[in-house]
Amino acid sequence: MTAPRAFGWRLPELRTPPPGPASCALADRLRAVESRNVTYLADDWPIFWQEAAGANVRDADGNVYIDLCAGFGVALLGHSHPSVVAAITEQARRLVHGMGDVHPPSLRVELLERLRDLSPWRDARAVLASTGSEAVEIALKTAQLATGKPGVLAFEGGYHGLTLGSLATTARSTFRGPFNARLYPGVAFAPYPQAGPGAEAAVDAAFARIRALLRDGAPNGDAIGAVVVEPVQGRAGACVPAPGFMGALSALAREADALVIADEILTGMGRCGAMLASERVGLEPDLVCVGKALGGGLPLSACIAPRAVMDAWPPSEGEAVHTSTFLGHPLACAAALAALDRYGPESVLARSEALGTRLREGLSEGLAGRLSPGGGVRQVRGLGLLVGIELATDGPAPGASVAGEALKRGVIVLPAGEQGEVVELTPSVALTDEQADHAVEVLVKAIGEVV
Repeated sequence: MTAPRAFGWRLPELRTPPPGPASCALADRLRAVESRNVTYLADDWPIFWQEAAGANVRDADGNVYIDLCAGFGVALLGHSHPSVVAAITEQARRLVHGMGDVHPPSLRVELLERLRDLSPWRDARAVLASTGSEAVEIALKTAQLATGKPGVLAFEGGYHGLTLGSLATTARSTFRGPFNARLYPGVAFAPYPQAGPGAEAAVDAAFARIRALLRDGAPNGDAIGAVVVEPVQGRAGACVPAPGFMGALSALAREADALVIADEILTGMGRCGAMLASERVGLEPDLVCVGKALGGGLPLSACIAPRAVMDAWPPSEGEAVHTSTFLGHPLACAAALAALDRYGPESVLARSEALGTRLREGLSEGLAGRLSPGGGVRQVRGLGLLVGIELATDGPAPGASVAGEALKRGVIVLPAGEQGEVVELTPSVALTDEQADHAVEVLVKAIGEVV
């Protein structure tokens, strides 16, 4: 008799159709106490998580799922990685909270040294934060201080966060619309040319727009001092840039004395087969923002740049110009150091690449009959463990419909793209080959129910 698999490496086990009665009851309670804008609540959505390990999640009804989202890409090593849990537990015995920019926890120094070592610059300096959005805010402020030019060039499809500075550089109208009157008007958007058919023409059109903006400035007339870009667009649906685009973009920015900000919040720490995805796509950044997987499951982000750029900030005279209460939080620093010990080995990077290839090839094979004009699936794409399945259907938010069908079968995925037309996968390296193959079968069936 085969021994049961440990939780973390199991295939789906559904005791009740999700969401079960316990999740439904929790949804009713949540509805009574949380802003209606935060969590989408419906008869068939969501499930409420109670436990997670490896690539498995267990909900309030005892159902076990394969998680292909890794908690929005955070759990790259897998949920509750033993090394990270041990580091958090040990640190909690000694120091839970410090005094940020006044009396720093000693662990912060070690983390900043590690971030310097993984960056492209030997003299790198960094500012720690809690969220990806805040890291982007820091990068935008740094670029303005360093160049004296407040204008920003961003890209269609880009997502950089929802605080006001980062929201101004986020393209999606759903997020921007209610707050347009508050947003900085000096942000210009250019096309983001993707790899695939028609890439050469798309690159030419993009560069015509980029050259004009770098020359003429933002819509409000401000000179452009920052170019903020994702090496692979995440929330837009795992959009991989056309070959050569990122290298040429870096050169154009240098010629215009603008700084390139690489938003690696999702793509960094090995998700795309390198510690920084910029390396793989030819982007040469002046600042890098990292987050999500950096904290190993705890809230942590950072903006990193060479000393010549970061020294645009004035020295502290007792009052930091940009700081926060939880700056360099000891538990988050401990978790990040433990995670970095695991991200660094080549085996993690190789697993990201191999597993991503397995998923893309399996999906392409399973959906081969639909990867044709009128077949319902436009493309399977991605880099490393950032994978997108773009659907072609007239129905609203088809990616959300697929996510719902997959959930019924015990697999967690999310929609992406402006119209919810992409099914996006951001799994952990803990996902086994057996789990990956099973998830591919489920997704092929779920897509067949929708398109």
